[in-house]
Amino acid sequence: MCCLAACLLVPLAMAHEPAEAAERKAAQLEQSVVEAGEDGPVTPAATIEKPEAQAVDPTGKAPLDDALTCLARSIYWEARGEAVADMEAVANVVMNRLAHEGFPDSVCAVVRQGAEQGACQFSWWCDGRVDEADEDAAYAAAKEIARRALNQQLGDHTDGALYFHHRSVLPTWAAEYAKTVDVGGFAFYRPRGGASH
Repeated sequence: MCCLAACLLVPLAMAHEPAEAAERKAAQLEQSVVEAGEDGPVTPAATIEKPEAQAVDPTGKAPLDDALTCLARSIYWEARGEAVADMEAVANVVMNRLAHEGFPDSVCAVVRQGAEQGACQFSWWCDGRVDEADEDAAYAAAKEIARRALNQQLGDHTDGALYFHHRSVLPTWAAEYAKTVDVGGFAFYRPRGGASH
């Protein structure tokens, strides 16, 4: 009986190892972005591998408490159903904010910013809806983009943007910022003079 229990539990424990490794590496990578203030080379040992990233939050229902999950859910909810370039550009904004001294120093804190005032920076975080990812293929794509962003393997399509909106709307705040680029369905901005607001 003990052997049977051990045989059943060992594969379960091993399934968590890639996710734990990815979460540990993601925390190290986000810290290196905060400290450096910009992208830099990532050592191969610190690189999150695709199987590790896909093992994190496999059902899209985990609490938002690690960099990979927070970034993937932001990509998923802000740009699900859009082109890959649009999803990558959303990741760029999160990573640009992480590297900027005017924003919080963790991916999850960047994503949650403004919730305390009821004015979230990322609309999905304060929309009152369930935040669980429910489309497996779209969430897997978002996790892959998040992995590449954290590994600093994703070029910045936004030219340093810290803000964005869907092009179907024109928020009043957009006039205060310098537009950097349009990517697919989104318009991207950065502050004039470099300061964040």
